[in-house]
Amino acid sequence: MNPVVDRCDPACRAWIAEAVRIVEADANRSADTHLHVFPLPPEWGIDLYLKDESVHPTGSLKHRLARSLFLYGLANGWIREGTTIIEASSGSTAVSEAYFARMLGLPFVAVMPAATSREKIDLIEFYGGRCHLVDDPTTIYAESRRLARECGGHFMDQFTYAERATDWRGNNNIAQSIFEQLRLERFPEPAWIVVGAGTGGTSATLGRYVRYRRHQTRLMVVDPEGSAFFDAFRDGDLERTATGSRIEGIGRPRVEPSFLPTVIDRMIRVPDAASVAAMRWTTEVSGRSVGGSTGTNMWGVVHLIAEMRRTGQRGSVVTLLCDGGERYARTYGSDAWLAGQGLDIEPYLDTLRDFLKTGDMPTPM
Repeated sequence: MNPVVDRCDPACRAWIAEAVRIVEADANRSADTHLHVFPLPPEWGIDLYLKDESVHPTGSLKHRLARSLFLYGLANGWIREGTTIIEASSGSTAVSEAYFARMLGLPFVAVMPAATSREKIDLIEFYGGRCHLVDDPTTIYAESRRLARECGGHFMDQFTYAERATDWRGNNNIAQSIFEQLRLERFPEPAWIVVGAGTGGTSATLGRYVRYRRHQTRLMVVDPEGSAFFDAFRDGDLERTATGSRIEGIGRPRVEPSFLPTVIDRMIRVPDAASVAAMRWTTEVSGRSVGGSTGTNMWGVVHLIAEMRRTGQRGSVVTLLCDGGERYARTYGSDAWLAGQGLDIEPYLDTLRDFLKTGDMPTPM
């Protein structure tokens, strides 16, 4: 019996090498995303920055994740010429993965909840992807695995691999980018960074990076109602399940494998009406169109800033502008949709508008 098994396929290796070059060339063509100053009264001594991830080629923070997942899959030999890519997604990751799949000439199928916004479905189809909609959001994982088995494809599984596909030590990840862009600001080391959790990959990258670089920055994760992450963090129960989130892109009905509670300093739960109100208020004040997950971030941010003012703390706070509000024109941007969901955003809007006048927020979250 021959004791050697040789599976080297030069043609396959050549295709993978070219695919990696194509994906990295896309990153090389793209400038870094902007860090915008959000207008606060200068006498507060607090600076707020929005890292604008909406300017990526596919319009959201998930462009970074999709690029990392493709490189990870290629480097592991999971993605080869002709491989059908399957992803379980609430929308934005699927949009970005469809973009990269088309770039590599690969079929792409997005398994998504039926409630995903029409705008996101249209974008996935624009990039050549196919949308496979399911009524029960909790079945997207099993359905993705089934489809991958049937077609011999690769299930990307962002919820498992998000925290390991990105190099958290640097290599132009979002954390390194934020700190480099703050280098010349008056408070170059932020007191807080505020993000949501969808896969958990972004919070894992940021939390690891600040520890690795020995920064004193603290990380707060905001979680919408209906998500399992907050209760799991509070109670230490990573088996916690929930109904799911109405705020697309963040919040999950289960605690995803990429969620690392040990790198998070604080979590808060944000009411959906507050998320939508903060989304609209952020656009009103900054002039920049933002989505619902950015609104969730901003609701947490204003409470942090009010706390800093009460305790006499100066410094900077950074959060993410995750995607643009145009993706949610028929949902969070629609008064009729809000009424149908039973969401009254007016009290939250009033609170936010008062915040810029007084610097104070009611203590209850």
